Amino acid sequence: MLARVLSASVMGIDAYVVQVEADIAHGLPQFATVGLPDAAVKESRDRVLAAVRNSGFLFPHQRVTINLAPADRKKEGSGFDLPISIGILVATEQVTPRRPEPTILLGELALDGLLRPVHGVLPIALAAIREGVQAIIVPRANAREAAIVQGLKVWPADSLREAVSILQSDLDPPAFSVDMEQAFFQAATYDVDFGDVKGQQNVKRSLEVAAAGGHNILLLGPPGSGKTMLARRLPTILPAMTLEEALETTKIHSVAGLLRADEAIIATRPFRAPHHTISDAGLIGGGAYPRPGEVSLAHNGVLFLDELPEFRKNVLEVMRQPMEDGTVTISRAATALTYPARFMLAAAMNPCPCGYFGDPHHECTCSPPQIQRYLSKISGPLLDRIDIHVEVAALPYDHLAKAPTGENSDVVRERVNRARHVQLERFRDKPGMYCNAHMQSKHLRKYCRLEQGADAIIDAAIRRLGFSARAYDRILKVSRTIADIEGSEMIGPSHLAEAIQYRSLDRTYWA
Repeated sequence: MLARVLSASVMGIDAYVVQVEADIAHGLPQFATVGLPDAAVKESRDRVLAAVRNSGFLFPHQRVTINLAPADRKKEGSGFDLPISIGILVATEQVTPRRPEPTILLGELALDGLLRPVHGVLPIALAAIREGVQAIIVPRANAREAAIVQGLKVWPADSLREAVSILQSDLDPPAFSVDMEQAFFQAATYDVDFGDVKGQQNVKRSLEVAAAGGHNILLLGPPGSGKTMLARRLPTILPAMTLEEALETTKIHSVAGLLRADEAIIATRPFRAPHHTISDAGLIGGGAYPRPGEVSLAHNGVLFLDELPEFRKNVLEVMRQPMEDGTVTISRAATALTYPARFMLAAAMNPCPCGYFGDPHHECTCSPPQIQRYLSKISGPLLDRIDIHVEVAALPYDHLAKAPTGENSDVVRERVNRARHVQLERFRDKPGMYCNAHMQSKHLRKYCRLEQGADAIIDAAIRRLGFSARAYDRILKVSRTIADIEGSEMIGPSHLAEAIQYRSLDRTYWA
């Protein structure tokens, strides 16, 4: 007997429908799975055998062949356990499906027949709608994730027997549903707020400018000055995520298996802070079966690299291409996968190995060559992609003892939104550009017009502070953002003066 059921597999952050064919033939007992299965799919044989028997069904003592079509695409993951089991039960006529519409089956089986959650349910649900499939049966822990896709019937199941009952039912069981607007609203809240930070008004202002223009930022200061605390609050002042951005971000986290069972959608900007011992594959993605790395998990959010000089040089260098293109391509002999990686980089570092160079309250124990070697760990090409360098001074006790008095995130985000709206209008006819950080040299001449007398300020900065031509472009970009925050069409002297302050690592005394 031959039976066909539907399932799906993930490739990158997208999915495609897989037809699972189960053939039961006479011969010596054997279980074969074909169609480019990975190790997890091949091992489903033992899980399926035990789950079928422990659920009260009979497993055939014959030749069982499972084909996963299309046969020329790699199949991976444990989600094929349920469709393989159902296919065998249908082929042996122990189950007779009565569902008129095609239904995708997905789930990992425990040995007692219970269903366990799997990865990548959201992209699979989106693929089901794209292919005209109207229903899906998933483990109950994945139901919220699948139900955010409108127009798809989602039936959660706790076990193999419950999945069989759904397929054999003459009446539609109640489908799992999620109020999309309510889920999006509830998920769009942050645990931290900009108003929690005491003092550091100049650093808060630089973070506001970075958020308004999409600029990468580097925080430079001694230990305990609040660099990490400030960086963790950067996502709270970025523009609120759109539904399209939220779905794309949720797809990446779903494929990586980082979506919680009670989480239907990610509606807050991601904040990823990998440790400095991370490998290049961990940062940009990779593995035998490529998985998204930290740069992709930070898509539409913030990637924070604390202790930047402590990261291995090859790890930092592989990040340059994703920062430039907004995507990362992982090539293997069998396939090449592209993951989105449009993130905002926030980095933090000490000014020297001991951390106290320039601190008025602590003596630095580092020699000038040690400081130079420490700073030179960050390559010029990487530094070229960071528009803002700002110094974070340690707070005195009288500031620490006071209650926080700064603006909260909502107030700052409102100004950021206004500036971003100006930039969206400015670049509306340029696909892929939506903030000032994306401008190239040819755009600077068109959009960064200076008021009369403003050029004298930047000329003096280049002469006295030793700024390079690279720094000149960065200053114009940042000053353009400051002017947008202030609602000014032209770049004035005050905008340039503030932007010049945000180039700490380019000043001559650092060299």
